[in-house]
Amino acid sequence: MDKFVLRLDKAIDAINDADYVLIGAGAGFSAAAGIEYSGKRFEDNFADFIEKYGVTDMYSATFYPYETQEAKWAHWARHVYVNRYSVGKTKLYEQLLDLVKDKEYFVLTTNVDHQFWINGFEDERIFATQGDYGLMQCETACHDKLYSNRELVFEAIENTHDCMIPSDLVPVCPVCGGNMEINVRKDNYFVEDEKWREMHDNYSKFLEKIGTDDRLVLLELGVGFNTPVIIRYPFEQMTHNNPNVKLIRLNRSYAQAIPENKDKTISFDEEISEIFDYWTKRI
Repeated sequence: MDKFVLRLDKAIDAINDADYVLIGAGAGFSAAAGIEYSGKRFEDNFADFIEKYGVTDMYSATFYPYETQEAKWAHWARHVYVNRYSVGKTKLYEQLLDLVKDKEYFVLTTNVDHQFWINGFEDERIFATQGDYGLMQCETACHDKLYSNRELVFEAIENTHDCMIPSDLVPVCPVCGGNMEINVRKDNYFVEDEKWREMHDNYSKFLEKIGTDDRLVLLELGVGFNTPVIIRYPFEQMTHNNPNVKLIRLNRSYAQAIPENKDKTISFDEEISEIFDYWTKRI
């Protein structure tokens, strides 16, 4: 039996034996599920924006300094439609749910594509720290209410011409009359509404339930160094501090364990889909 299979078996045994499973999911997991921000998927969906603005991938395109609200929202409507509303369920997220559905699990994620909800994870077991593509807020956070953008997105998609939407489709803050923004954390104006605070409280309560003798698996999926203080560093700290914690890290580029946790970390830099296909057979 090769070392890869031995690691696979060791990891699935740890998950099966765990009293609690804390999932930490980053952008790499959604990319592995097919929600890629570059390459053919980007080129197929943003050919007009590539030609007009020279943008090179979906992520960097969100930081492009569009000169008008009509241009900005034409881009954001396309981006949100492609990555939030048109995706549907994905095999990898469904496999993850099958892996943990009978466990005492919780999800901590920096992903904003709503995939955990779309694929049937329980609402009270999810904390999406960085927002949601399906929501918008006042650009300057003059109040803490969030608004669905679904109707706007679909209308904008139908009425985009030359990478612009009509002025009457540009959303306006209902309180201050200023510009609106997608509810994703990119500056100090990010709105943490009542639902966000509820998710945060649920995460805290989950951690409080775990006793020192309980077996906890930290299942870290596609988490790099964009925002490591949210998932990666806390998971390493929890692994270091508790003898009954196992860290299972799946990451194509940054799978290595820190030296202090080397014996308590099972690392994979192989294809995530291949790993989950194997685990699914072992459930």
